[in-house]
Amino acid sequence: MADTLLGASAGMPLSKAAAKRLMDADGGAFQELLAAARERRDCVWSGYRLTFSPKVFLPLTNLCRNRCDYCSFRRSWGQKGAETFDHSTTLGWLDRAQEQGCVEALFCLGDTPETAFPEYGALLESWGHGSTVDYIEWSSERALERGLLPHTNAGILSPEEMARLKRSNVSLGLMLENISPRLCEAGGVHRNAPDKQPKKRMAMIEAAGALRIPFTTGILLGIGETSEEIVDSLVAIADVHRLHGHIQEVIVQNFRARPKIPMRDAPEPDDVQVARCVALARLLLPEEVSVQAPPNLNPSATRLLIDAGINDFGGISPVTPDYINPIHPWPHLVDLEAECRDAGFQLRPRLPIYPDYITRSGFLTPDLEPHVKAAEERLAQVRSARDLAPPSTSTSAFSPPQPNVGSV
Repeated sequence: MADTLLGASAGMPLSKAAAKRLMDADGGAFQELLAAARERRDCVWSGYRLTFSPKVFLPLTNLCRNRCDYCSFRRSWGQKGAETFDHSTTLGWLDRAQEQGCVEALFCLGDTPETAFPEYGALLESWGHGSTVDYIEWSSERALERGLLPHTNAGILSPEEMARLKRSNVSLGLMLENISPRLCEAGGVHRNAPDKQPKKRMAMIEAAGALRIPFTTGILLGIGETSEEIVDSLVAIADVHRLHGHIQEVIVQNFRARPKIPMRDAPEPDDVQVARCVALARLLLPEEVSVQAPPNLNPSATRLLIDAGINDFGGISPVTPDYINPIHPWPHLVDLEAECRDAGFQLRPRLPIYPDYITRSGFLTPDLEPHVKAAEERLAQVRSARDLAPPSTSTSAFSPPQPNVGSV
């Protein structure tokens, strides 16, 4: 296994069988696994910089036809806490994001709410939108007007819907979560979630590749999966990327228990489990794929995640909370920056489209090129200011205290 890890750290493919054995790595073997992942990260993502995307999180609606056992976000029509942003609410958050210097507008919402709630469809129609995709498109255009680059994760979308959104979004996303259909069977966390069928989700991810859409996906840990199924999920993502080359980043996200959900008493993955999966993601995925883990879900494990091979922390907002995990606030960037610096890294903002996809033919719609160029120039100014600042000061536009934001 030591020879296998040595080869993997140098870029040789890690076999599925070896990865499954490493899912139980502890002690010295665990440290060797982390070291191999770090070496792989440092060879490819040079410069000793870790990144994040300064974003505004906009859940246009929390209505969803799926009922996942671990979700506290979704609501049904008429249920307490159900909300669909109207035009003025959406514009208000976009304006705040522009003022705070955000670069990404993340539109994240429930799966196909029109199919479950006709009242929601009628509401959209009264606003002049024939579908959720119509509303996302309108919102994305308003974001572009304010210098924000849209990224949408709206659950299952058809190829036609993704092609439409490509005109106004620099990237799209869909969490695979897990490749195992077992989790959709009776007793599984996805038994009441028709859109969580792995074949359906993989079909959308592959269709995005055929459309040359820069794409974000990921796995979810702690939802009843086995170690083997985690590896199978990462391998499935790696395989579809090798076909189309469109997976720009993979999120390794851990379940966190919350009140009032069926899994409120379920055990959470510990820091070692998360780090082990991060390291295996680094070694199983093609080297150009970014690996990230949410810092707000792992507040005491930042150094361990860095040691496990992440190069990115995902989106962090100075404006809005994490609506999916509202009791887990974003870290203050001054603190996160200090932790990165102690580990020998600089923390820097990035765009929601990675540099390779800006220049690769067909991945960025020509109409979006000037918007991306303008956003690049703004971030270059921020990076320059930070590089010139003394280590003890903060010149970032993205480091205000955590805001007080009402419920969704």
